[in-house]
Amino acid sequence: MPTLESSPPLGASSERLTASQWRLIVLASLGGALEFYDFVVYGVFAQFIGAAFFSMLDPMMSLVMSFAVFAIGYLSRPIGGAVLSWFGDRYGRRRVFIVSVIVVSLSTIGMGLVPTYASWGLAATVTMIGLRLIQGFCLGGELPGSITYVVETVPRRAGFVCGIVFFCVNSGVLLAAIMNLVVHAALTPEQVPAYGWRIAFVFGGLIGLLGFWLRRKLEETPEFAHMKGLASKHPFAELWREHWRAVVLGVVTTAATAGYNGLLFAHMPAYLDKVLHYEPHTVAVAQNVALATASLGILVVGWLGDSIPRRLLMRAGALLLIVLALPFYAALVAHQMDLIVLMLLGGLGAALINGTFACIIADMFPTRVRFSGVAIAFNLSFTIFSGTAPLIGTWLIGKTGTTVAPAYFMIACAVLTFIGTFPLKRMSGKIVGRTAAAAAILD
Repeated sequence: MPTLESSPPLGASSERLTASQWRLIVLASLGGALEFYDFVVYGVFAQFIGAAFFSMLDPMMSLVMSFAVFAIGYLSRPIGGAVLSWFGDRYGRRRVFIVSVIVVSLSTIGMGLVPTYASWGLAATVTMIGLRLIQGFCLGGELPGSITYVVETVPRRAGFVCGIVFFCVNSGVLLAAIMNLVVHAALTPEQVPAYGWRIAFVFGGLIGLLGFWLRRKLEETPEFAHMKGLASKHPFAELWREHWRAVVLGVVTTAATAGYNGLLFAHMPAYLDKVLHYEPHTVAVAQNVALATASLGILVVGWLGDSIPRRLLMRAGALLLIVLALPFYAALVAHQMDLIVLMLLGGLGAALINGTFACIIADMFPTRVRFSGVAIAFNLSFTIFSGTAPLIGTWLIGKTGTTVAPAYFMIACAVLTFIGTFPLKRMSGKIVGRTAAAAAILD
């Protein structure tokens, strides 16, 4: 049987999406964009959060501790992914979307309202950590659910529709970076650490509530609706019993994307400002440029992935990161090139892996356990390689004494992904058209 990975269906890359399909895909993607704004805005304003909740420490240690809390949010993602994906595979994808977006929105508003350590003492720090854990728990089911939803809605254009999801997700990250720019432009240097960062959290929570209202119109995916009576009663157990190799491979092939996103989107703003002493306004503009170019690159590569084997695109992207990560950081440290140009190149640099990884993971799991498989692989990888990236990057600088040290972490992640691309051909092929899927269920 032809598969999307080994042999894309004839004409798949030119098949037009219907108006109804576009509506469903955009609604599914919109929630991911809004929730990712809420999640990433923490990293963007990490230095001010550290000062507000770890003021008892010196500036460098408060930054390290704020990144540690950022990592804690990722620790709850695998748990949230396991719980929410179990419901998604057992009872349907739509219900998970409705619940996750409203809970994470309320927790984000709460993070913007928590008093500082100076006012509440240790209770303030504990409250912030608790709300961060809730964010991570909900996001653990959000993006895997979006990936599962769109590939089951339009299986013949799976690569392109996954590109749309992450274009929208990066738009949410871009909105967080724009908010950073607006806050710095509208407020004085004294007002930003005092309350400016709180505006970004409250704003994110409010647009998340808008996402909840829009998501009420989502329908169930055709694939799940067709096989609902045959849904797995124990998807998590079935996943580990029959598809554990795919889970491990999904973690490995996502390593480069996770490490890249953790370094570029969460670690980079504070790194450029506090460590390399770039001007904050320039940093914010450069971050926006990197996010915009990354989003466009994901769309293009997702479209290509419906015609070219995705494992080859991912392999080429991993190799580029291995070769170029160190020169990129060396140029940043030496201030050799214009920062905006460098960040534009950085945004394009990982398009080949960022535009392929989601569909590659989804293509390794059958419909019965796809939500669970995508959630576990995606969240484990992002917990290990993305949630810890800012902390490891900062630690490596202190340990090695060189400010290019974060590049070593990026290279290590890219090497893992490069190796992981070789078994993909025999592990892939689970995303098929509706007719073929129905026949497989009835056999």
